[in-house]
Amino acid sequence: MSRIALGTVQFGLEYGISNSGKVSFEEVKKILNLAKKNSIDTIDTASGYGNSEKVLGSAGVHDFKIITKTTPLHSGVDNVLRSFHQSLEDLNVDSVYGLLVHQIDDVKDKRFEVLLKELEKLKQNRLVSKIGFSTYTPSQVDFLLENYDFDLIQVPFNILDTRLLDGGQLQSLKNKKIEIHARSIFLQGLLLISREKRSQFFSKWSDLFEKWDSWLKRNDISGLKAALGFALSENLVDKIVIGVDSNDQLTEVISSSEICTLYFPQNLSTTDERLLNPSLWDV
Repeated sequence: MSRIALGTVQFGLEYGISNSGKVSFEEVKKILNLAKKNSIDTIDTASGYGNSEKVLGSAGVHDFKIITKTTPLHSGVDNVLRSFHQSLEDLNVDSVYGLLVHQIDDVKDKRFEVLLKELEKLKQNRLVSKIGFSTYTPSQVDFLLENYDFDLIQVPFNILDTRLLDGGQLQSLKNKKIEIHARSIFLQGLLLISREKRSQFFSKWSDLFEKWDSWLKRNDISGLKAALGFALSENLVDKIVIGVDSNDQLTEVISSSEICTLYFPQNLSTTDERLLNPSLWDV
């Protein structure tokens, strides 16, 4: 279970295509306790996730490796650093495992090199163990590989989105000993909902979803188990980030992540950004 990281955006915001609202504090404590019992030792959060960090700090997360993210650089380097220290205070911890540049376009800011030096100082002062980036596209990963040395990266990866595997970026990251965390393994819940519940927006990709639905039915397997199985089958990925909004949901994730042999269809992936990037959805 150690390859699962707990995503916490739902602890501070309503999030995802199938969300059922922000998670209550009592439920958060149950989720964290269950995670501990099942060797899930990594938490992914951000100051931009509503009050998620304060909720986590109140619940107690000293036993977890915490990954948080920077605020946008347009507010200035000092504000980014101030926000990081506020995150430590909100989380009620002295240091975090990872700090990711949340807005990848910050690399275009003339102040980015200054920020990077300051992040390195945080690492030298042992306030952060690993520095890295949150990314969305293969071209962003290519740019980072060519221009920066870093320790940790978060990337999108799921059975429909294998661009980084097919393009060789996952292997290149691994060759540089960069820790890889995959998110969007359920594509914001789209891979978990039935055909009837999908928005009309996704009818553009009806052929793709017909293949997915038919394969699930033929193999008598849930979308959850299949999407989890696919992500966990990729050994280049160190962690998969999964967000849940209830203790029962995490229980289902844990029981569905048992190793099983699955032969995934080869014709399910796409490079269509309009489907793979939820910020482009009109739902």
